[in-house]
Amino acid sequence: MKTTRLKQLIIAATVGTQFALPVFAADSAATGTNGTATTEISAAPAVIGNAAQEAEINALKQQVEALVQKVNALEQKPTSAESVATISDLDQKVRILQRQREIDQDAAVAKSATAPKVSLGQNGFSFSSADTNFVLQLHAVLQFDSRTFFHDNDAKGVDGFLLRRARPILSGTVARDFEYNFTPDFGGSQVQIFDAYTIYHGTPEFQVQAGKFKSPIGLEHLQSDVNTSFNERSLATDLVPNRDLGLALKGDLYGGAASYTVGIFNGASDYNGTATNTFSQNSKALVARLFFQPWKNSDVNALRGFGFGVGGSYENDQPATNAATGLTPGYTTDGQQKFFSYNKNVDASGVHWRLSPQAYYYYGPFGLLGEYVISDQHVSNYAVGGSKNVDVHNTAWEVSGSWLLTGEDASYSGITPRKNFDPRLNQWGAWQLVARYANLNVDDDAFKGSNVNTSLANPTTSADGAQAFAFGLNWYLNKNVRANVSFSHTTFSSYGGSSFTSSSVPAQAENTLFTRIQLAF
Repeated sequence: MKTTRLKQLIIAATVGTQFALPVFAADSAATGTNGTATTEISAAPAVIGNAAQEAEINALKQQVEALVQKVNALEQKPTSAESVATISDLDQKVRILQRQREIDQDAAVAKSATAPKVSLGQNGFSFSSADTNFVLQLHAVLQFDSRTFFHDNDAKGVDGFLLRRARPILSGTVARDFEYNFTPDFGGSQVQIFDAYTIYHGTPEFQVQAGKFKSPIGLEHLQSDVNTSFNERSLATDLVPNRDLGLALKGDLYGGAASYTVGIFNGASDYNGTATNTFSQNSKALVARLFFQPWKNSDVNALRGFGFGVGGSYENDQPATNAATGLTPGYTTDGQQKFFSYNKNVDASGVHWRLSPQAYYYYGPFGLLGEYVISDQHVSNYAVGGSKNVDVHNTAWEVSGSWLLTGEDASYSGITPRKNFDPRLNQWGAWQLVARYANLNVDDDAFKGSNVNTSLANPTTSADGAQAFAFGLNWYLNKNVRANVSFSHTTFSSYGGSSFTSSSVPAQAENTLFTRIQLAF
């Protein structure tokens, strides 16, 4: 349509020009150059003017013919109506496809907002609802150890491999604000439930925990099993309670700069003993702990990793129904050999309190942890009618240090290698040197008596103290796999038996080589 109109305009312009040019020529002949009439007209100039006009008209005709040819060429293409229809159809189809894509995207977003989420990574398996109000996480800890005792003078330690821990861990969240944890252990000679608790965590400042979990006293004890520097915890941990059944309030204040825990528990014996749940109702233990990290959120890097606090407990233990079973806990070496135990028929007979000041410091590759523990307990020997009531005041302390040779940041909550182990890329993970010294002293009153039967402990089978020095090398292949090797040397004090004829653990120093392969996620 546009080319037809163009053609018509060209023809009209040409025709108009043919009529206009003679008129302009006649007008020029009748007037002067200044527009005034002339009285005399020469014949020769008139002839010349007609020839020029004719030449000019012919030139215009040629231009018009050229324009007409171009218009005709354009008209050979598809008609403009067909082009417009085709373009209109294509445009409509594109709009439909775009709208359908928008609808599909909206449907995908709506579906993802309600579909369960599944993830798998170095932190384990996680299954959660779309709003993350319900979460199920699967973790696991597997520790395969070896212990090799150097049998000087026929010491008692037994060499061999052992499955130290084999724990599937189920944890997660219910209805957004309720956390849970269930941890059985298949390592050792029998299956045990180590953790089974729930936590209401409505706010970071106020949380409620109930069930079976670690009694919040010892710093080293509260550190995760997969993050301890050595295969076994130190002598200081011998004096703090292990896991117990109880109810606790806890929280983090000022962004974690301070934390607290206060709770009531059944009352557990020291770390390697069994829970004293056969005690009467008034034996419930009150436990509390305060810990401060005043520069945790500071810009001063050198102070961020400093933390200190104190934990403690108080209980009034009464003797078990069957006093013949007695107070069973004993204190063990790094090699898990018992070097001190109470005599049969010895049991608790009153107040038992503990106190543990503690601190750690981590800066760059350097780490340092230390704590001091007091366990003060009233104990009686019921073989003589419970007449011998003794206040046994036992103490222990430890200091451990570490240095990451590969430069990673040390931490109380674990090590993350900068580069995971991959020999193809010449990457070897993280390497850490560790060292520790620990000391435990048993009150001398535990050995006093007219004879072995009237005393609380037998000096020919138990020592009143132990001192242990250990050093080792930890290799973190990645966040989930770790290998350890360490050596521990333990000596004993005030042992009353023969150092050459007795088979008791404290008869000589304990020298033990440890290894471990650990998988944790």
